[in-house]
Amino acid sequence: MKTIAIIPARGGSKRIPEKNIQLLGELPLLAHSIKFAKENSEIIDEVYVSTDNLEIKNIALQFGAKVIDRPISISGDFEPTVSALKHILVTLNQKIDNVVLLQATNPLRPVGLLKEAFGKFKKENSDSLFTISRNYQKFGKITNNKFFPFNYTIGQRSQDLEPLYFENGLLYITKASLILKDIIISENAFPFEVNHIFAHVDIDSQEDLEYARYLYQKNKSKIKT
Repeated sequence: MKTIAIIPARGGSKRIPEKNIQLLGELPLLAHSIKFAKENSEIIDEVYVSTDNLEIKNIALQFGAKVIDRPISISGDFEPTVSALKHILVTLNQKIDNVVLLQATNPLRPVGLLKEAFGKFKKENSDSLFTISRNYQKFGKITNNKFFPFNYTIGQRSQDLEPLYFENGLLYITKASLILKDIIISENAFPFEVNHIFAHVDIDSQEDLEYARYLYQKNKSKIKT
């Protein structure tokens, strides 16, 4: 059974220029996910980066990943992630069973996450798995300048909320056959719960990056696979 990791890393980023190569600690952002994948070599056979950018390509190669050049046609702002994954599978034209998607913008992952998640993926005989975390916030919407609670009643304690969850982006595991059908998360995907501070790191803005840097320094000694 062959399992590969794919890390999509476009060059274009409007909110944080050159986002995927910004430093987090002593490493470029992209390198954290490459390092995570390579340190899980008992699960992941090969690590690929999909990019349209030469500098990102050079960094990926420096840290031991293989690189598949992403065509301009699937490198736009609104192109779905699955396009990059499918492009790699079609380009490789090999027998690949599973794909682990690691997003460069989610660089911090709890100890043993992939080992535990992949074990669950196999045990449940799932065709896909994605990580989620429980939400403890009180949500509502505003209509005609009036606030309407969505998941609580006014005065209700946060700990008494009905459980709701969010997709945290830490990792995804999907059978390659699904990706070839343009699917990452299937209808019967297994939701793997991760309640950890790292699940709240998803770098989209400068503030997100500063928060990730703070957590990295605070937890540096604990950041292993």
